Amino acid sequence: MNNGTQTALERAFELARSGRCKGMDDIRSALATEGYAQAQITGYSLSKQLRALMKAASPPEAHPAPVSSGALQDGAD
Repeated sequence: MNNGTQTALERAFELARSGRCKGMDDIRSALATEGYAQAQITGYSLSKQLRALMKAASPPEAHPAPVSSGALQDGAD
């Protein structure tokens, strides 16, 4: 529960780094469950930062390797 020592924004960053949340909805849900107001958790830049932290905290297998464009062109036509 929110004990008043951490802002919702600080907690959102902590949740994003934890690997526990996979998306913004997970962060908002966790904040609500813990009693935090979500008024600060808005905006493109903030969402982008939090998504980057969640991606970095997720296991490597959750990030498939990109397909090279050369592989797509082989045999095309």
